[in-house]
Amino acid sequence: MLQTVKPKNARSKRALEAREPKEVEDQRRAIFVHGTKTGEVVDKVMKEMMALKQPHAISFSEKNAIRPFEDASSLEFWAHKNDASMFVIGQSTKKRPAGIIIARMFDSKLLDMCELGIERFMSLSEFKTPKSSPGHKPMLHFASELFDTHPRYMQLKSLLMDLFNGEVIDSICLPGLEHVISVTVAPSDASQTSSALPDDTRHEDPKHLPNVHLRTYTVKLAPSGVRIPRVQLTEMGPFIDFSLRRHQEADQDMLKAAMKKPKLKKQDIEKGLGKKKKNLEVDEMGDLRGRIHVAKQDLGKLQTRKMKGLKGQSSERDEGASTSPDQSEVEDASPRKRQKRG
Repeated sequence: MLQTVKPKNARSKRALEAREPKEVEDQRRAIFVHGTKTGEVVDKVMKEMMALKQPHAISFSEKNAIRPFEDASSLEFWAHKNDASMFVIGQSTKKRPAGIIIARMFDSKLLDMCELGIERFMSLSEFKTPKSSPGHKPMLHFASELFDTHPRYMQLKSLLMDLFNGEVIDSICLPGLEHVISVTVAPSDASQTSSALPDDTRHEDPKHLPNVHLRTYTVKLAPSGVRIPRVQLTEMGPFIDFSLRRHQEADQDMLKAAMKKPKLKKQDIEKGLGKKKKNLEVDEMGDLRGRIHVAKQDLGKLQTRKMKGLKGQSSERDEGASTSPDQSEVEDASPRKRQKRG
């Protein structure tokens, strides 16, 4: 248990307030830790991933004897000391060669983590193409239905989004979109696909799960003759193929506390973002849409706008409609008789 520290002066008080929970979280800080044995491939992969995470990345140069799946006390201490919520740990053993562990923290405690094996790797220097500027917010693309259906891939998608996703912003300029990180799942045959389903008992064995491909592309906006520019993608690296290994799911009570949303303001509730109102909903684009139920109306009793100029015409129409058809025929025939007499 970590002891609560009381601020001794105004400076330490501001530092503690900066670490308190916020309605809109800051960008997550990630710590890259090297295990006792890593290897050249693991070192390069962690260096490339840290380049994509800059400037919100901290690297521990010294090697550390750490086993997150057995004891997470070191991670909790580092998370509290450096105000970090993500860890990327590189290790290479005889049983599990060339592996990295992505761990996520909540309130300086381990929430969940996933171990990945490096199957194939190409660094940034091997691609002789333009690179993106460090610190820009990337676009994330996940291309597979398994990221929405399979629990292992859903967890990996959530971890990668928290790792690479930048600061929460309301709007962005198009030239600021310099690179996109694409994550896809390798195509597999029918036997592997059936074993990857969550209802199958074999889905716990990572050997039957398809690999994950991580690619990074630079974005170039070319003129197209219309308002929307033409987008060109050029691969810049890194080029990494991962295989799924061990994982640890989040505790339900801790996950519930981490997913808890703060109370919204009155203006946000009126926009439909808070408590659900009757017949009000917010669509995918963030627009508030309402549904109105109107009973059947009698248009004959509808009150329209009255004008003085139309008052006399309406009374004449009513009088003409009240006269019988016999009287109208007599009135029409009388002037004809007078013309004959004349």
